[in-house]
Amino acid sequence: MFKRLLALPESGKETFFLWGPRQAGKSTLLKQLYPDGVWIDLLKADEFRRYVARPELLREELEASGPNPSKQIVIDEVQKVPALLDEVHWLIENRGLHFTLCGSSARKVRRGAANLLGGRAVRYEMRGLTAGEIGDAFDLDRVLNHGYLPRIYESARPRQLLDAYIADYLRDEVAAEGLVRNLPAFSDFLDAAALSDGDPVNYSNIARECGVSGPTVKAYFGILTDTLLARWLPRWQRRAKRRLAGAPKIYFEDVGVVNRLARRGELERGSDRYGKAFENWVFHELSSCISYCDLDEQLSYWRLPSGIEVDFVVGDMRLAIGAKATSTVTRKHLKGLRTLAEEHPGVHKMVVCLEPRPRRTDDDIDILPATDFAHRLWQGELA
Repeated sequence: MFKRLLALPESGKETFFLWGPRQAGKSTLLKQLYPDGVWIDLLKADEFRRYVARPELLREELEASGPNPSKQIVIDEVQKVPALLDEVHWLIENRGLHFTLCGSSARKVRRGAANLLGGRAVRYEMRGLTAGEIGDAFDLDRVLNHGYLPRIYESARPRQLLDAYIADYLRDEVAAEGLVRNLPAFSDFLDAAALSDGDPVNYSNIARECGVSGPTVKAYFGILTDTLLARWLPRWQRRAKRRLAGAPKIYFEDVGVVNRLARRGELERGSDRYGKAFENWVFHELSSCISYCDLDEQLSYWRLPSGIEVDFVVGDMRLAIGAKATSTVTRKHLKGLRTLAEEHPGVHKMVVCLEPRPRRTDDDIDILPATDFAHRLWQGELA
C-alpha cells in the first residue's frame, strides 16, 4: 500500500472534482479518506441505468435518508451521467451538502453542457505513482518499464496488464463515450502519437502516417489530453534576445502505456528508448510535484531555432533542468543549459542523470542522480 501525496479536504468540508487517468488510484484513496461517506459508483451497471434514466433519484434518495452535511458524498465516474451535476448543484445550494465528483475525463461533462458547478467545486488531479510515494523501495528501472499505475507497477506481468489497459481505454473511454467515429483510425493515431512522446508535435506528419486530416489529428490529441492519457508541455514564451522556436510537446501520462504503444520492449540503460522514458519520468515527477504541492509555477521547455534545447523550465526562469539518462555527464550534455544561462544568468541550472553521486560544475550546474533529484523534489528543497 502506497501513501499517496495528494492532499484532499476533510469529510464534509468541501465539494471538489477529482480527475485522473483510469487505475491511478482515485477510488482507493477516496475509500481510505471517507470510509463513512455515501458512495455512488456509476461503474455498476444497475447504478448507471437508474441515474441515467432518472437523475432526480439522487436528490430524492439523499432527502429520504436525511442528508448529513458532515458526510462526504462520493460520485465515482461522474462523467458517465453529466445530468447528475444539476442535482448536485441544487443539493449544495439548498442542503449544504459536500460532494466528491470523481472521474477520468471532463470531456463528456462539458459536451453535455454541464456547467461544472459554476466554480463551486475545486479541481484536483490524481497522477500515477511518484518516487515520493514509492519511498525507499523506489526502483528507476522498474518504474520506466512498468509505468506509474499502482497495480501495473507492482505486477510481475506488466505487459499483459498494459495491453489490457490500452484495450479498455479504446473500448470504455473512446468507443463507449462516442468520442470518435473511426476507432481503427484513432487506434493507429495512438501508435503514431506514442512515437512523439517528449517531442514537439507535428500534426501534418502524424496525419500522413494515419491517413487522416490535420484537423482530425488535432482533435484526437484533444481527446488524449481530455481523457488524461497525455499532457501538453508548452514552450517558454517570455520575450528574450533570441527568437524561441517550437510547438508544444506532448507527454503521455504513463510511461508504461507509451512503451507498449511505441513497441519499445524491455528498456535497458544506455539505449535511446531508455532515455526517452527517463525524460517522461522527470516530467511526471515535476508536474506531479507542482500539482500536489499547489505550487504557483508553470512548467515549460526552452528551445532555440538552431535546435539547442533545455528539457524543462520551472516558472519564470527560476529553475532549468536537463534530463540525461547517462552515467557520465559531459560538456555536450550541458550545452543547452549554458546557452540558456547566457540570456538568463540568474537561473538555477540542473541535470538529472544516472551518475552515482551528486556534484556541481565550476559554473554552478548541479549534476544530480535520479534518486537524489526525486528526494530533493519531494522534500521541498527545489521549491
